[in-house]
Amino acid sequence: MAYRKLGRTSAQRKALLRDLTTDLIISERVETTEARAKELRSVVEKMITLGKRGDLHARRQAAAFLRNEVASTIEVETEDGKKKEKPVYALQKLFSDVAPRYSERQGGYTRIMKIGPRRGDGAPMVIIELV
Repeated sequence: MAYRKLGRTSAQRKALLRDLTTDLIISERVETTEARAKELRSVVEKMITLGKRGDLHARRQAAAFLRNEVASTIEVETEDGKKKEKPVYALQKLFSDVAPRYSERQGGYTRIMKIGPRRGDGAPMVIIELV
């Protein structure tokens, strides 16, 4: 097989990668085990490539994979002059903030830094972040 199974069924593995991908796009930095990070890297790079394409089909493909989570909020004025907070979702952040940052870069959007073993079971821990 060309991928890591991570000790899970296929549905659990897909859910884990969806959650980690969404978290990485929102926070731009995630601490996890080395095996998960290496598997996550390929998924996140595909999502950023979809973001760089930017067309409707790419947006729908990314929306089918990413969780519908709020990344941040922005203040918007309504018609009557009041300020209102509007949520910015992970998908919006991917297409408006993250992908344009890498418009000149041909891959290699993530960095994995080792931080040592996890206390308890000794699993090698890393920090994966967007470059």
